[in-house]
Amino acid sequence: MALVFRWLIRIVSGLLVLGVIGVAMVYYLASQSLPDYDATHETRGITEPVEIVRNNANIPHIFGRNDSDVFFGLGYAHAQDRLWQMIMMRRTVQGRLSEVFGSRTLKVDELMRRLDLYRLAQKAVPEQDKDTLAALEAYASGVNAYLSRINADALGRGAPEFFVFSNEISPWRPADSIAVLKLMGVQLSGQIEDEVLRARVSLSLPEGRVEDLLPNMPGSGVAALPDYAALMQNTPSRFASLRNRSIRPDFWPSPRRGLSGASNAWAAAPDRSAAGASLLANDPHLGLTAPTLWYLARLELSTGGVIGGTIPGMPIMMVGRSDEFAWGVTSSYLDDQDLFIEELNPDAPGEVRTADGFAPLKSRSTIINVKDQAPVTIGLQWSENGPILPGDMYDLATVTPPGHVAALSWTLLTDRDRSMSAGIRIMRATAITEGLAAGVDFTAPSLNLIMVDRNQIAMKVVGAMPKRHRLNQTKGRMPSLGWVAENRWDGLVPYSTNPEFLQPKGGIVGNTNNKVIERAFPRHMSYDWGDSQRVQRWTRLMQARAVHTRDSFIEAQLDTVSVTARTLLPLVGADLWFTGEAAMEGTQERARQRALTLLANWNGEMNEHMPEPLIYSAWMRALQNRLIRDELGPLAQEFPHVEPLFIERVFRDIKGAGIWCDVIQSAPKETCTDVARAALDDALLWLNENARGEQESLRWGDYHIATQDHPVLGKIPFLKYFVNIRQSTSGGDNTLLRGRTSGTGQNPFLNVHGAGYRGVYDLSDPDSSLFVISTGQSGHPLSRHYDDLGELWRRGEYTPMSLDPELARAAAVGITRLTPKPN
Repeated sequence: MALVFRWLIRIVSGLLVLGVIGVAMVYYLASQSLPDYDATHETRGITEPVEIVRNNANIPHIFGRNDSDVFFGLGYAHAQDRLWQMIMMRRTVQGRLSEVFGSRTLKVDELMRRLDLYRLAQKAVPEQDKDTLAALEAYASGVNAYLSRINADALGRGAPEFFVFSNEISPWRPADSIAVLKLMGVQLSGQIEDEVLRARVSLSLPEGRVEDLLPNMPGSGVAALPDYAALMQNTPSRFASLRNRSIRPDFWPSPRRGLSGASNAWAAAPDRSAAGASLLANDPHLGLTAPTLWYLARLELSTGGVIGGTIPGMPIMMVGRSDEFAWGVTSSYLDDQDLFIEELNPDAPGEVRTADGFAPLKSRSTIINVKDQAPVTIGLQWSENGPILPGDMYDLATVTPPGHVAALSWTLLTDRDRSMSAGIRIMRATAITEGLAAGVDFTAPSLNLIMVDRNQIAMKVVGAMPKRHRLNQTKGRMPSLGWVAENRWDGLVPYSTNPEFLQPKGGIVGNTNNKVIERAFPRHMSYDWGDSQRVQRWTRLMQARAVHTRDSFIEAQLDTVSVTARTLLPLVGADLWFTGEAAMEGTQERARQRALTLLANWNGEMNEHMPEPLIYSAWMRALQNRLIRDELGPLAQEFPHVEPLFIERVFRDIKGAGIWCDVIQSAPKETCTDVARAALDDALLWLNENARGEQESLRWGDYHIATQDHPVLGKIPFLKYFVNIRQSTSGGDNTLLRGRTSGTGQNPFLNVHGAGYRGVYDLSDPDSSLFVISTGQSGHPLSRHYDDLGELWRRGEYTPMSLDPELARAAAVGITRLTPKPN
């Protein structure tokens, strides 16, 4: 027995030793790819020495004697810190993820091949102006110089992820950067989802009720939607309109409805600024990841220094400032996509109906290589309206009648895309007039460009706007018949007609993804907008002060008051507040009274430390589910977020919308008060099952957790605890400090979409401007800069970034010196 015991000890000890050795080896190999920021290297691709001066937040300040060398330095710095992220974005847009991840990303590759974005990016390279071509070439050389260093010095393949997924890394090319910008367009698009959903709801609801659930933005004055089934010359029974939501594969590039691009940006003219110079605040919103998409940098160009947020993979500063000029962006929600239903020729499936009869589809084949499996060949097809998309993408089968296919028209799908050149010119601008002129070349994604110089402020919608016929059958709100001439695009609207706000009388301009202009179709921008709530709070904060300061802009950027809560609670609880007799402790009535008492004394602040935001959010979620579930059935899951305008219409009984409160399947006629009370009980039951403690001790932040997860390693057991960044956060779906909830899963209140970047610029003292990103600069999980800025971001704090070279050098924690390598 003693012998057995001794051998057991030896075996266990041996396994522990092997485990420790294994962990040490993994750590050693992974740490090899940590960059050395304080080094000197000879490299080809530059003509003069380049310095990359990094401050204590790992923000690179890049100095060179000419612009090409500076862009080379930016490419080098991006590759040092975000190589995995860059390669994954490139693989996504190329449709080559399956070479790494196998069949689970095959549908993503198929989508990107059908959109053909990478080929379009390659063809767009010669369309760029001379300065942009030089920047693209130099940037690519910088990336490739670091790739060469990885190979020459055995730097752990450049990132720890490449030990797990060890595919070859091809050199970076100028087309790759343009492709990354096109990928941003995919990630900011939401019109396809909206068109399909509106058609599906139209097939499921009686006439007049679609507008309740998917209302036009107030003031739009839109005519009623056409009957979709009749438009498609079919009956509702011919469509699978109630089919369950399709499951999206990993890395699906376009967002679910409600999770497309968002943002805040606002500016104050000198006469509305306490210091007498323009102010600008900007916080673009995207899906939260680790690392964040954004990367802070400073470039010393021949036109002057610029500093702000870049996106790894591109040689442009998307948002930021110089000494004389600052700019920010928000998603414009311009309707630049239309779906067309194409009728197949029953006698020749490769043909579709056109206004002049049947015409053949353009077609070619493409091969997708799949890890550990045989290659997959798919046939690509295009009609005159655009690429044909199969029915299992975007749930298109649910709105496509038999004998038809769906095609997509999109301004992004062009090889004459000069958006990169526009971005370079905006970055070099020194005045608003130059920024406005640069916007003419911007194609997609469409953005609101908010600009300030020392004397003026402006906002301009940039991006190509389709020219639609006034007799378009659906006005772009639902799929339309592809062979009807009036439905097709007739080129693009001139850039000069894009909405523009230059030096407004009130001295304030801004956007929260709200509707920006009231124009009748077809001169309108969109029927779908990203916000009808935050803008109300923003307007009040801007009007509350005669003059603004940098600090008042920060206060607005971090504001957590929900106008939605302040509006909906008095409506929904009108007949519930303090009604009935006191109830005994432990009863359902007592729990309801306690919740109502808390909410009655609440000011709508979505603070992470308070219980009221959680109770309110659970109540509204349960309420909407009760209102729509019996009418929509499984289709109700397509509305995972509370629709404030819908609930307000129901409880104000606008155009008879109060009918939603009556449960169709029940004999009694329920009132809205009945539904509100039952929904509150549902919410309290959910809280009892999922929350710990009394109502008064609940914390919104325990559920509204920012999920900044690594897209790949974050799903692997054990590793996810090291690479995922989770933080308790304030804010919510409809606050200026926006933290969009997931709306699904065991915890539907996870914060999954928010401001990955925040910047506030004061041109009276430019070096007092502040910046922050939501994680850290490095994409390496072992780096101390992987999440060091994330805590500042969570607390609503910022880091300064100066254009003073001496300040940058004085605070340097490392200087990478690149010198030309002799031929």
